[in-house]
Amino acid sequence: MFQYIVNKSFYGLLTLLGVVTVIFFLFNILPGDPARMLMGQREDSEQLQNIKKKYGFDKPTTTQYFYYVNDLSPISIHSKNEEDYTFLSAEKYSYSKLFSIGESQVVLKYPYLRESFQKNGKKVSEVISETLPNTAVLAIVAIVIAISIGIVLGVLSALYKDTFFDRIIAIISTLGMSVPSFFSAILFAWFFGFVLHKFTNLEMTGSLYEVDDFGEGSYIKWKNLILPALVLGIRPLAVVIQLMRNSLLETLNQDYVRTAKAKGLSTYQVVKTHALKNSLNPVVTAISGWFASMLAGAVFVEYIFNWNGLGKEIVNALNTLDLPVIMGSVLVIATLFIIINILVDVIYSWLDPRVKLN
Repeated sequence: MFQYIVNKSFYGLLTLLGVVTVIFFLFNILPGDPARMLMGQREDSEQLQNIKKKYGFDKPTTTQYFYYVNDLSPISIHSKNEEDYTFLSAEKYSYSKLFSIGESQVVLKYPYLRESFQKNGKKVSEVISETLPNTAVLAIVAIVIAISIGIVLGVLSALYKDTFFDRIIAIISTLGMSVPSFFSAILFAWFFGFVLHKFTNLEMTGSLYEVDDFGEGSYIKWKNLILPALVLGIRPLAVVIQLMRNSLLETLNQDYVRTAKAKGLSTYQVVKTHALKNSLNPVVTAISGWFASMLAGAVFVEYIFNWNGLGKEIVNALNTLDLPVIMGSVLVIATLFIIINILVDVIYSWLDPRVKLN
C-alpha cells in the first residue's frame, strides 16, 4: 500500500504541474496589466516599472512561468541578491537553507502562492486559509446529508423495487440530478428563507460566522448552514440513491446472498451483514468525486447565500481579475481532489479485499 501511495503521489505531482501550466498560460493571455492591477487607481510610471521588475512582469511569459513554478515548489532556488527576482526574494516567505550553488541557494519552504492584486498585498495563502475552512464545513455537511439520506432511501428503494415508493424515489432523484444548483439555491432561499421565514426562522443569506451587533467579535451561526448545505447536497443525494439502489439489487442476486437467505436469515440480517458493505463500492467512488467537486462547485451556492467561503472568493476574484487568488484557489482545489482520490482508493480496497492496490 505504501508503494501505491508513493506512486499515486508522484502522478499527482505531475497532474498538478499540468494544472499549473494550463492555468498560468490561460490567465496570462487575458487582457490587462498585472502591475497596474496591483497599483489600483494610482498612476506613477516609476512605481509601475518598479512593480514590474519586482514581480518579474517585465520578463517573457516563459520566464515568468518558471518564476511561478519556483514560487510553488517546496524546494526552490533563492537568489542572494534581494533586488533580483530571477529567484525569489527572502522577504516573501520564511525558509530553511539547504545548500548553495554559486550566487544562489537552494531552500526549503512552503509553496508560495504570491499576493493578491486587490487586497493591499495580502498573501493568497492567507486569503485561502480564511475562506477554505468555511467551504470545507459546507461540503462536509452536504456530503454527510447526501450519504446518510441517500443510502437509507437507496436501500429502501431496492427492497421495495417496482412499488409506488420506489417510483416516487426515482422521480425525486431524477429531479435532484436535473435541477441546476444555482436554481435550487434561489428557490430554497426564497421559499424557506422568505416565504416560510416565520416557521423556519432561517435567513435568505448568511455565513457561518456573524459579527455581533456591537461589532466586538464574531460568533458561529449554525442555522445559516442549513439551506446551503441542503442545496449543495441535493445532486449527490440523488446520485447516491440511484447507485445504492442498483448496486444493492445486483448484490441481492448473488449466490452467497441466496445461500444466506436459505439458512433462515431475515432480510434485515442479510442486508446488514452481507449485502450492504459489498454494495457500497460504487457509492464510495461517486462520493469521492462529488466531495472534491463540491469544493469547486460551491461557487454559485456560496455566492447566492452570501456564504464567505472559497467559492464566493473565487467569484469576487474573477470580477476584479485578481489572478493570483484565482490561480491559487484552483491549485488548492486540484490538490485536494488528488488527495481525496488517493484516500478513496485505499477505502475501496478495504471495502472489497478483491481489489489490489498496485
